[in-house]
Amino acid sequence: MKREIVSDLLNEKLIHYKHRYGLNVYILPKKSYQKQFAIYATNYGSNDNEFIVPGEKQPMKVPEGIAHFLEHKLFEKQDGNVFEAFSKLGASPNAFTSFNTTAYHFTSTGNFYECLDILINFVGDPYFTDKTVDKEKGIIAQEIIMYQDNPNWRVYFNLLKGLYHQHPVKNDIAGTVESIQKIDKDTLYRCYETFYHPSNMVLFVTGDIDADRVIKQVDDYFDKKDMSKQGRINRIYPDEPREVADSVVKDKLPVPRPMFLLGFKGEAVQKPSQVILDNLILNDLILDIMIGPSSELYSRLYEEGLIDSSFSAQHIEETDYSHMILGGESPEPKKVVDMVYQEIEKLKNKPWDIEYFMRVKKKKIGEYIRHFNTLESVGVQFVSLVFKDIGLFDYLERLEQINNDQLQTQFNNFFDDYKSSLSLILPG
Repeated sequence: MKREIVSDLLNEKLIHYKHRYGLNVYILPKKSYQKQFAIYATNYGSNDNEFIVPGEKQPMKVPEGIAHFLEHKLFEKQDGNVFEAFSKLGASPNAFTSFNTTAYHFTSTGNFYECLDILINFVGDPYFTDKTVDKEKGIIAQEIIMYQDNPNWRVYFNLLKGLYHQHPVKNDIAGTVESIQKIDKDTLYRCYETFYHPSNMVLFVTGDIDADRVIKQVDDYFDKKDMSKQGRINRIYPDEPREVADSVVKDKLPVPRPMFLLGFKGEAVQKPSQVILDNLILNDLILDIMIGPSSELYSRLYEEGLIDSSFSAQHIEETDYSHMILGGESPEPKKVVDMVYQEIEKLKNKPWDIEYFMRVKKKKIGEYIRHFNTLESVGVQFVSLVFKDIGLFDYLERLEQINNDQLQTQFNNFFDDYKSSLSLILPG
C-alpha cells in the first residue's frame, strides 16, 4: 500500500510504501536535482549483543563488535567486491554502524536504478566463509588498534565508560581485539537472519526519481524470496544505575594541548517516541542557549582563550539512554568545567530571555529546513528518526510549537540532580 505524507511547512512530500514482508520504503522526490541518494538501514547496532530470536525462548548473547563486523562482510561477495560494481556506474557507496543502526548507502549522478539494484541485492545476499571471516578479524583488529591511538576516539569512549556502568553504549562499536576473535560464520548468519529481516529494515531514496519504479524494484526483488513474517525481536539490555560510573576519567596521549569532554547523563529508561522527540528538540535548544556560539558563556570562554574552534556540544537521545556532551581542546579544562557548572546554576535561578530563545529557535528551524537541500544529510537524518518511530516532518512541526516555558522546565528538570563525568586526555 502506498500513501503520501505532506509537510506544508517544508513544501515537501514523502511517499511511503510497505511491502508484504514488512520492509518500509520511503521516497522523497526532489525535482531537478542532479544527484540521487539511497540508504538501506537495519534497526541493529553495536548495543544489540543480547536478544531473543523471534520464535525462541532462550536469550542469545553474541560477541561485542559483531554488528560492525557484519557490515564489513556484506560488502564482500563470492564473485567480486561491491565497491567495484558501484564504481563502474559512477556511484559512491559507503556504510556505517552506530550504537543502534547499521546503514548502507550510495550517492549517484546517474544510473540510479542500476545502483539501487546493487544495493538491495548485496545487502540481501550474505556470503560468509570460515576463511573470509578469519581474514576479516585481522583487518578489523588493526582498525581497533588504530582508533585506540586516536585522541578524539579515546576521549569520547573514556567519557562513555565514565557515564555508564552496564549499558553497552560504553563499549567500542567495533568491539575489542579479543571479542572479535569469538565471531564465527554461524553467528554472523544468525545475527543476519534475525536483524536483516525486511520487517526490521527501511529503505529511503531521494532525488529526481520515479517513485513507482522504485516500488516495482523492491517488489520484483522480494517477491522472488520465500520469507515468513518475523515477530518482534526482544533486545536485552542490563539495568543501568542513575549514578555515573566514574566522575573523572584521565588518560595520557601525545597531544599538544589537553582535550576534554564533559558529559551529563540522562535517565537510561525506555521512553515513548513523543517523549524522545520532545527531548531531542528541547535539549538541543538548551545546549545552544547555554553554550552555543552566540551564548554569553561561549563568548567568555573564547575571549579568555579557554576554548577554540575545536569546541562542540551535542545531545544524544535514544529509546533507552541519553546524554549531553560538550568539550574540545583547552589549556585549562577544569576552569571551563567550573564555568559550565556556574552557568547551569545561574540559568536555574533566573527567568530566561524570551527574545534570545526566539532567535535560537528560529536558527534551529532554519538549520532543519536547510537539511532538505542536501540529500545525504536528509537521508541520514531520516534513518536517525525512523527507528525511534518519529516521522521526517515531525521534528519541525514540534519545534514550531515549543515555547520558552517548556524549555526552562526541561532545563530545570534535567539539571535538578544532574550526574556528570569528565574525560581528560593530557599531554604525555
